Amino acid sequence: MIPVTEFRQFSEQQPAFRVLKPWWDVFTDYLSVAMLMIGVFGCTLQVMQDKIICLPKRVQPSQNHSSVSNVSQAVASTTPLPPPKPSPTNSVPVEMKGLKTDLDLQQYSFINQMCYERALHWYAKYFPYLVLIHTLVFMLCSNFWFKFPGSSSKIEHFISILGKCFDSPWTTRALSEVSGEDSEEKDNRKNNMSRSNTIQSGPEGSLVNSQSLKSIPEKFVVDKSTAGALDKKEGEQAKALFEKVKKFRLHVEEGDILYAMYVRQTILKVIKFLIIIAYNSALVSKVQFTVDCNVDIQDMTGYKNFSCNHTMAHLFSKLSFCYLCFVSIYGLTCLYTLYWLFYRSLREYSFEYVRQETGIDDIPDVKNDFAFMLHMIDQYDPLYSKRFAVFLSEVSENKLKQLNLNNEWTPDKLRQKLQTNAHNRLELPLIMLSGLPDTVFEITELQSLKLEIIKNVMIPATIAQLDNLQELSLHQCSVKIHSAALSFLKENLKVLSVKFDDMRELPPWMYGLRNLEELYLVGSLSHDISKNITLESLRDLKSLKILSIKSNVSKIPQAVVDVSSHLQKMCIHNDGTKLVMLNNLKKMTNLTELELVHCDLERIPHAVFSLLSLQELDLKENNLKSIEEIVSFQHLRKLTVLKLWHNSITYIPEHIKKLTSLERLSFSHNKIEVLPSHLFLCNKIRYLDLSYNDIRFIPPEVGVLQSLQYFSITCNKVESLPDELYFCKKLKTLKIGKNSLSVLSPKIGNLLLLSYLDVKGNHFEILPPELGDCRALKRAGLVVEDALFETLPSDVREQMKTE
Repeated sequence: MIPVTEFRQFSEQQPAFRVLKPWWDVFTDYLSVAMLMIGVFGCTLQVMQDKIICLPKRVQPSQNHSSVSNVSQAVASTTPLPPPKPSPTNSVPVEMKGLKTDLDLQQYSFINQMCYERALHWYAKYFPYLVLIHTLVFMLCSNFWFKFPGSSSKIEHFISILGKCFDSPWTTRALSEVSGEDSEEKDNRKNNMSRSNTIQSGPEGSLVNSQSLKSIPEKFVVDKSTAGALDKKEGEQAKALFEKVKKFRLHVEEGDILYAMYVRQTILKVIKFLIIIAYNSALVSKVQFTVDCNVDIQDMTGYKNFSCNHTMAHLFSKLSFCYLCFVSIYGLTCLYTLYWLFYRSLREYSFEYVRQETGIDDIPDVKNDFAFMLHMIDQYDPLYSKRFAVFLSEVSENKLKQLNLNNEWTPDKLRQKLQTNAHNRLELPLIMLSGLPDTVFEITELQSLKLEIIKNVMIPATIAQLDNLQELSLHQCSVKIHSAALSFLKENLKVLSVKFDDMRELPPWMYGLRNLEELYLVGSLSHDISKNITLESLRDLKSLKILSIKSNVSKIPQAVVDVSSHLQKMCIHNDGTKLVMLNNLKKMTNLTELELVHCDLERIPHAVFSLLSLQELDLKENNLKSIEEIVSFQHLRKLTVLKLWHNSITYIPEHIKKLTSLERLSFSHNKIEVLPSHLFLCNKIRYLDLSYNDIRFIPPEVGVLQSLQYFSITCNKVESLPDELYFCKKLKTLKIGKNSLSVLSPKIGNLLLLSYLDVKGNHFEILPPELGDCRALKRAGLVVEDALFETLPSDVREQMKTE
């Protein structure tokens, strides 16, 4: 036996699919049920009752003269013989009798069957079965697109998502927020909609019925106290729905199989309707009550001609006319469906009215199968489309993300992430979030906000609550800003750092920050020269003092020239792209710090020698081999810091002695072999870095540097240190590791301020106990092999280990 559970799918699917059944499909379903009942009723009568009743038919007299034995061959007539005259001698009435045939019941049954098969028209015999088959075909055509594998999966998935979107608490919340918008905007939208309702008409010429949609917001107005009560689980469910709708849309909009399948099944129903009407109209007259039957069965019954009565003829005739009426109505409905399918563009669906009604302006229009299903849903209830549209809106999705974000990042949790940055400001770093939590603006003590790898950042007007905010860092973030927030930043922001992959990530509002003092830009500005990508003018940044560009520029951008008169520090960090046309540097008369890093410079730019206010110059990671031009630095009286590190310099010219104002000098990571004694005539040097070269000898003139506090010759080939080095009593940091030294002079004890000593990587066998005289030197500041450290006296070791 077939279990009842096998039929459960039919009862369960029907309520789910009803949203995709417009009124004409519902109407034709009822017509199909009525036609099915006609067929079942006719088939039941065919089975339960006698189909036909036949009697022998009497032959005319003209046909009986040649035969003497007419009695056995005569056929019964339907007209009975006149009754016999009553006998005058008998007063009792005589029973009236018909023509006697001498046939038994079995012979009559045989005659009935033979005449049913031979004489009765096939339409009269099989009419109920035809009705049943036609109706089943109609029902199959109406529901075929729900069962076809290529379309049923999309439909089931869509209905599943649609139901979840309809019942989602987020949908109610989003629509309730719309209904609670500003009264002025609400009135304007209401006026616009009232005008559009009197003008806009549907494709069939009738006015669009907007009453159901117009009253939707009122249905979902909820109490303000409950509007915000969206728990974490509901928020995650709504977030998952947004992702499902996105993926489903991408999948369904690729084709139009649903539309094509529905059109084909409708066309098939119309064709079948025409066929049924044609042949039924021609054959319905064949259903007759009386049928003449001529069958050659004389040998068995003694009769050949019969007159038969089709017992169901009268009823079948009425049922056939009723069936034709139902089929006609069914066919006209299908014709209307075809008109609706081809007259309207069902493969495009516009949410224009929903956008106007809800105020959610970014709901996208859809196409192909997605559009067709939404058109079908509108025939069921437009409310479904409106509630579903909430999950197509990026604005709605962003609101949901914002709500979840606020629930996840509470003010207390954000305060735990506060730290002090390089500018000694209290900074909040937020990395790889889905957005900017509104709770950030409750931390009023915040001084620096760092946003990294956060898409679609919206800075609201509530940023004005951060009275102490002075620094903003945007690393690979696309940022939009409220007008009130921009006004606040124009007045308060001092430092802006932007790291970008695309020029479009550069916020256009940064060019109007009139009180901005420091601007740091990291990203490609001229990756494709044919596009002529440049910065906009920075001339409105009247307070800008520090500008850092880490990019791949081939020349100083014009935007930098616009602020050259008041710029104090400029840093250009290239990725190896050669920097040319440096004459614009001459315009930066107030420049005190200049960094040209990794710019493929082969010479020191002559324009630098015109910067009389320059105090620091950094030419790191270039291609400098000769620095003969260094003599021109003598005109820069204020130059105190010179960094020529990470180059290919082979020697230091004697002209360096003229740079008497130098306090910090770095020649590390070059190819210097010989140190000129004239170098140490720059007696103001406090910081001298000669590490990572090929130096073998340190001149004794190093003792002239009485202001020396930092001295590094790490990773050279020095074999001995001059005793004069220990005359530099202010020395605090001494790095002599990775050389060829074998003895450390006991005079190192003269360096009473020494706090950091690196001797690791030499050939020392023992450390002098005089290291104990360096009271500031602790174990943490002594970089040495553990075995070599053990050669110190125990009291010295204990002294260094104590804090």
